[in-house]
Amino acid sequence: MPYEPPTHSVERSLRATTGAKIIAGVDEVGRGAWAGPVTVCAAVTGLRRPPEGLTDSKLITPKRRTALAAELEKWVTAYALGHASPEEIDDLGMTAALRLAAVRALDALPMRPDAVILDGKHDYLGSPWKVRTVIKGDQSCIAVAAASVIAKVRRDAMMAELEARAEECSAYGFGANAGYPSPVHKAALEERGPTSYHRLSWAYLDAMPRWQHLKKFRISAEAAALESGGQLGFDF
Repeated sequence: MPYEPPTHSVERSLRATTGAKIIAGVDEVGRGAWAGPVTVCAAVTGLRRPPEGLTDSKLITPKRRTALAAELEKWVTAYALGHASPEEIDDLGMTAALRLAAVRALDALPMRPDAVILDGKHDYLGSPWKVRTVIKGDQSCIAVAAASVIAKVRRDAMMAELEARAEECSAYGFGANAGYPSPVHKAALEERGPTSYHRLSWAYLDAMPRWQHLKKFRISAEAAALESGGQLGFDF
């Protein structure tokens, strides 16, 4: 099925309506995985024509995606990655972990963006960043699509390296499933239990009685604030 190529229309709109000159596209990968970090890429592209075939990373074959990521890393004006670890995801919850990873990526750019285009309908970044959310932005916006491809390839490589170098991860198939649910991953979990790289607050442990005692339960942000008498800085 052919897809319309992404454009700079959102970037142009932001420039016209807000005066923003430096605009970063932001996308995440790893939100639904059972293991590994959640990874966010921030990419600044300007208004140049992108490499051929750019679209949402999920619509590109792994071989082409890897080659395209190498092209994009040279083509973009700048890009940076941010990660939130499994421990941070368990402690903070996914929304706050996404914000943490996104801020790390944006702070690592060599220039500070005037505005951010965020894939999806939910602004998990928030103040002080000027954010425009775009549903399916990884298909329609060039900067977001570039961030999508780079983030996917980099995180997949991290998970493959983890499988290769960490003995406790050798049976889980991270090189093929990148920490997402798969028959191989599930079978290894049921037999061996979670590794130190797994998210222990995730619901997959509910279906594994042998390992349920390892599950972490996070106190809600509201309850934690009431207990400490503090104020929340943002929604979790």
